[in-house]
Amino acid sequence: MKRFFFCLLCIPFFLHQTSGQIAIDRKAVVDRHRIVTNKLDLLSPAQVGNGEFAFAVDITGLQTFVPFNTLSNWSWHSSPLPQGMKESDFKKTTLKTNGKDVPYDLPNPKQEQLSNWLAANPHRFNLGRIGFKLIRNDGKLANRNDISHTHQEVDLWTGIISSSFVFEGIPVHVKTACHPDSDAIGVSIESALIGKGQLAVFFAFPYAIEQGYENYLGVYDGGDQHTSTLHNLEKNSVRIDRTMNSTHYSASIKWATDAQMIKTKQMHRFELIPKDTAKLSFTCFYSNQTNDIQIPITSNLFEESEKSWKAFWNSGAAIDLSESKDQRWKELERRIVLSQYLMRLNESGSLPPQESGLVNNGWFGRFHFEMIWWHGVHYALWNRWALWDKSLSTYQNFLKTSTERALNQGYQGVRWPKCTGDIDREWPDLIHATLVWQQPHPIYFAELDYRLHTNKETLTKWRDVVFATADFMADYASYDKTKNQFDLGPPLYLVSENSDPLVTKNPTFELSYWRTGLRLAQQWRERLGMPINKKWKNVQDKLAPLPQKNGLYETYENIPDMWEKYNYEHPGLIGTYGMLPGDGVDPETFKLTLKKVLETWNFDRTWGWDFPMLAMAAARCGYPELAIDLLLHPSNNFQFDQHGLATGGPFPYFPSNGGLLTAIAMMAGGWDGSSSKNPGFPKDGNWSIRAEGFNPLPALK
Repeated sequence: MKRFFFCLLCIPFFLHQTSGQIAIDRKAVVDRHRIVTNKLDLLSPAQVGNGEFAFAVDITGLQTFVPFNTLSNWSWHSSPLPQGMKESDFKKTTLKTNGKDVPYDLPNPKQEQLSNWLAANPHRFNLGRIGFKLIRNDGKLANRNDISHTHQEVDLWTGIISSSFVFEGIPVHVKTACHPDSDAIGVSIESALIGKGQLAVFFAFPYAIEQGYENYLGVYDGGDQHTSTLHNLEKNSVRIDRTMNSTHYSASIKWATDAQMIKTKQMHRFELIPKDTAKLSFTCFYSNQTNDIQIPITSNLFEESEKSWKAFWNSGAAIDLSESKDQRWKELERRIVLSQYLMRLNESGSLPPQESGLVNNGWFGRFHFEMIWWHGVHYALWNRWALWDKSLSTYQNFLKTSTERALNQGYQGVRWPKCTGDIDREWPDLIHATLVWQQPHPIYFAELDYRLHTNKETLTKWRDVVFATADFMADYASYDKTKNQFDLGPPLYLVSENSDPLVTKNPTFELSYWRTGLRLAQQWRERLGMPINKKWKNVQDKLAPLPQKNGLYETYENIPDMWEKYNYEHPGLIGTYGMLPGDGVDPETFKLTLKKVLETWNFDRTWGWDFPMLAMAAARCGYPELAIDLLLHPSNNFQFDQHGLATGGPFPYFPSNGGLLTAIAMMAGGWDGSSSKNPGFPKDGNWSIRAEGFNPLPALK
């Protein structure tokens, strides 16, 4: 699968720097955070990838002792439907909504098998495993305890992993990289073990099964449930065709030195056996296309990786904290640099990313529409829009099916799904059916695009999505004649997902975001020379006020015992002023609410992106020291390991990385109405910030 998008990054659009300021030495910033590890880790891999495809490796530079995954945005599989059943057999459940029965996709106890199938399919699958076959002098296969002097470095500037280890006294040196525009990895190996016949490379292919939360995907003893067929191509190259039910793909391998590929007695396993030499290099190219494939040459692949990563680091914004007196600068900068590497590697492809990127599967490998915000907004603020724009086409692609979803429920416009895969089909779940804070997202994203590309093409590109989204938002709100106001819910699952959706009404975050979405949609009409939409305006003007009690905002209207019973999960009400522009928010009431949250919240029961959200609120309120503290919070739910992989949910949890980059961009680039330089960073002399190229975050002035 060939792609040609990366050239866009060669243009650092909207790049700016203060007059007279020397440009940041970006390579120096990146190089001081080169990843160095010396031991095998069973959970945290090093990775190479291009945003569409990623290959995760253990300490050997391949997947030798740990069955890490090889994932792509096209690697989706569906198990056969339960016997005698069809998707269309599924029966929806009605819930009373605004006085009428509305059908929702909820688990159906009478159709348990079909409900479970819809939840698990499609699921993302592992393309295959590549590792070393090491043979001891006694003829037995090596295990992980047989290697020593392990050392691995990830060169972030080039995207190349260098690994070395010693086996039976003989060193092995390995380099691993990914092609920037193809789903291909290149590997270069040097060792005297090759000539001794003690080193080969295996290629193994698992069968994809329905795995909701898994570190290692697939089963390698799937037997005849799938097929792996070896075809010899031109000299020194083969193709292995794979079939799993209705899924077909291939792995094409090409090598530069004398070697032979054989099919082993073990099903779905092949070995590349080198001849009498001390070197072996090969490229493995995965594809779901049936046309002839041009397999990249390994040496060229390494050159392309280096060029593309250098272009990436020289594009967009940059920040240097090294002149700070506060000794925490280095850890914060490390997290920033590694997060940029990981997000480009895992989350810059043609689909919105799942929570664990292209490392492993959470929620069957599907992506959450509400989390697109935290995965992607940083790209707009860091001036790397091209890396996000590809996946945002999902809104145009899903427009028809999401319009049908709204229509089937009796609403105008478009109702976006909560959690899905490469097709717009929800799985039955009460949270998925009634969550709504993802609905205004595309209007916000369209606004970010327009701020970067203020032209008619952008207006035309987003017009249908923006208008259909606003139509649903206005129609979804219910009118209360006694109060002359529009309400949200019930049924409604709010941001924190920890209240009863059948009684939850007028949540603070959703009310503020509804105002933002309708306001921006109206501006979109004005830009297109269209009159205001009276229905949108009426709903916006009469939306229920943000609920308060005792001078503080509350999570939703009349929530019982909020500060004792609901002081865990996402403190979503804090997102209204920082993450969001602040529509409907009184700043002084908000400051008191922020203080109360910090005093009472259980931060061991929050999620990773909550800390950047809180930091953004602190920065907006004029508490920059607090913003720093929150980005370095000791909670186990917001930590970054040696590879930069973050906690905060199923591991790894990339909304933590994306949230960090968004908060840093806001603190450095400011927000609409901020005036000082680097407004979110302390001015106490302990922090010295050099930043360039950031865009301000949307905010009400």
